[in-house]
Order: sequence, then structure tokens, then C-alpha cells
Amino acid sequence: MTKRADNRRSALFLLAASGVSLGAFGLPLLLSPLKWAKRLRWQVPEDTDLAVYLGRSLGAVAVALSLGGLSAARDPWRYRIVFQMAAVAAALLAGVHVRGAIEGKQPWTETAEIPFWTAMAIGAIACYPQEPEE
Repeated sequence: MTKRADNRRSALFLLAASGVSLGAFGLPLLLSPLKWAKRLRWQVPEDTDLAVYLGRSLGAVAVALSLGGLSAARDPWRYRIVFQMAAVAAALLAGVHVRGAIEGKQPWTETAEIPFWTAMAIGAIACYPQEPEE
């Protein structure tokens, strides 16, 4: 019989990160991307078809990743790839927000997300689950 590693910290990270992502990004973007954009102080143009499509697409991906993270919290070691995906996604999102800040092409609310995405990447790495002991 194998002894399971204590991966409570890993599970809590997945539950928290996935829950926040689902509620703050995934569902709002999927269901109402322009309303979400207005709340974050984006100027919404007259022709919004592309923005709605891209927002919903990004929302669908965020929902899928969030649900995967919530499911993986039951056995973080078995689904450890979720941590790798979360770290890479969060680091890339931090980079996207840094670029937008440098170019001055985003509202301050997006620039304010840089520490959040950086912390998510660090959290995914720091909470990487431990291998079960034999």
C-alpha cells in the first residue's frame, strides 16, 4: 500500500486559483465580454462583433482551465500538469499586461493585474505537489 503525499497546499492553491479565475475572468468573459470590458474601463468601439467573439473565446478557455483546476484539486499529484499549465499561462498573461502597460494601450485596471498574474505563476510553482511516498 502506498502512502499519499500531503498535498493540501497544492489542492488549496488549485481551489483558490481556479475559483478566482472562473469567477473573475472565465464566466464574465464567456457570458458578457463587453460588460466585463466596460467594468475594467476599456473603451468599447461601435463595431463589437470581433471583441465579443474574442472575449467569449478567451472566456471559454478560462472556464475550461478553471474547471480542470477545480477537478485536479482532488489529487494534485496525479494532475500535476495543471500546475505547469497554470504557471505558463499566468507568466504569459503577466507578459501581455506588461506589454500593454509599456505601450500605453490598456486602462490602468489591466496594468494593476500584473502583480496578480505574477503571483499566480509563482504560486503554481511554489505549490507544485509532492510525489507520494512508497
